[in-house]
Amino acid sequence: MNKFLGKFLKIALPLGLGVFLIWYIYTSFTPEQLAETQSYFSKANYGFVLLSVLFSILSHISRAYRWSFILEPLGYRPKLANSFMAISVAYLMNLLIPKSGEVSRGIILDKYEDVPFEKGFGTIISERVVDLIFLLAFALMALILKFDLLSEYVTNSIPSNAIYLLVIGGILLGLVIIAFLKFSKSKTNLKLKSFVIGLKDGVFSILKMKKKGAFIFHTFVIWGLYLLSFYTALYALPETSHIGFGTIIIAFVVGSFTFAFTNSGFGTYPAALAGILAVFGVAKTAGVAFGWIVWTSNIASILVIGCLSLVLLPIYNASKK
Repeated sequence: MNKFLGKFLKIALPLGLGVFLIWYIYTSFTPEQLAETQSYFSKANYGFVLLSVLFSILSHISRAYRWSFILEPLGYRPKLANSFMAISVAYLMNLLIPKSGEVSRGIILDKYEDVPFEKGFGTIISERVVDLIFLLAFALMALILKFDLLSEYVTNSIPSNAIYLLVIGGILLGLVIIAFLKFSKSKTNLKLKSFVIGLKDGVFSILKMKKKGAFIFHTFVIWGLYLLSFYTALYALPETSHIGFGTIIIAFVVGSFTFAFTNSGFGTYPAALAGILAVFGVAKTAGVAFGWIVWTSNIASILVIGCLSLVLLPIYNASKK
């Protein structure tokens, strides 16, 4: 019963958060703002939206190709088509159940390329570590580029006492976590330590691979295409086409982080983009519309390509059997 409840909450809570944010935004709009938001959808330049989706798909192909570099030292060379379809199915699964995509990638590679699940899943975790490092690097860049404006916004929006309490609370929480990891002998602590060791091993396995230069190059290509996809989509609306590079980086980072909170950013992506773009002078109605246009177009491509991959995987690999 507890396991069922845990699985239910993992699915229900992110979806509930997304639904709540959608309800909150649209109930806070006046009828005029709702009409204005709807008008953005009709006047958007969907040619730029399609180009944005194309760049996103190219990043998935690059990711599939990059995967081969980390699998090769383990003695496996999966077909690019199988790797791409496994990644496409993973994105599809993440829409339904958060964080389930990594597991599905490992299962598909095990089934169609005879890569043991444990090894395939380990390489996926290693990839995620590298991607997290790149995302944090973008976040640091965003803070450096717009530090003055962001710090002014935070200090004006949050009372100084609350900021001090958050900092002190964060430090205390960090100390508690360190003490827990060092002294606790609970199963949770053992799992956390095993997870941290796995992450460390994953990073070092990348450093030891023969083609680490190609791996790093494709990592830059992947994140460059992500950023290019986001940048191209900005031209879909005149209200978002003029924003500066620093604002683009911040909005890109904020949007990327939302995927961790709900099913592939459902509800959180448009809300977060509208909020951060409003700080830089973009009307909230335009920000909400832009967020939904970007999110919906990418999710539509994930649904189409993911479902096609589920159908084509057994057909493509039929000759192997």
